[in-house]
Amino acid sequence: MIETVVESIRVSLVTQHRVVLLREVNGDRHLPIWIGPFEAEAIAMAIQGVAAARPLPYDLLRTIIAEMGGEIREVAVTDLAQDVFYARIVIYVDGRILEIDSRPSDAIALAVRAKVPIYVDESVMDRAGVQLEAEEEGEGESEFEPPEAEQLEEGVPSDADLSVFREFINSLDLDDLDKK
Repeated sequence: MIETVVESIRVSLVTQHRVVLLREVNGDRHLPIWIGPFEAEAIAMAIQGVAAARPLPYDLLRTIIAEMGGEIREVAVTDLAQDVFYARIVIYVDGRILEIDSRPSDAIALAVRAKVPIYVDESVMDRAGVQLEAEEEGEGESEFEPPEAEQLEEGVPSDADLSVFREFINSLDLDDLDKK
């Protein structure tokens, strides 16, 4: 298993889909996993230390596990089949280790709250891990398209077509917007 950390949550500039980016602790590969907007927000809130007014489902689950005498030990992205990632939540309770099937987004949201390691199976990282270009790593937003989405649909602009607009937007000085 490869230990990873949540490097960022990113939003596709074109589709508005979210991706959580896991980075190898002792390496330079990243694992992009597409997630839903609610899960993305829950992970981002935990990473930034923002507390919700009421417990989110992940806070509730962590509390229930603790109140029942359990301890979340780790989470792991264990498999990738037909473009779907699979994960497990590892819980220690009453001298037993329980492994609970989970969506990766839910497991990661729970892991960042419980402050436990996030692992990725080596075969998953070998198949789906990517090395980011140095230019991309410094940007606040980036696009990751799954392999099947690389084929352009009719009427959808390519990254090359959109690069002119990205350069223009990045050159804007937005600090002057509120000045009259």
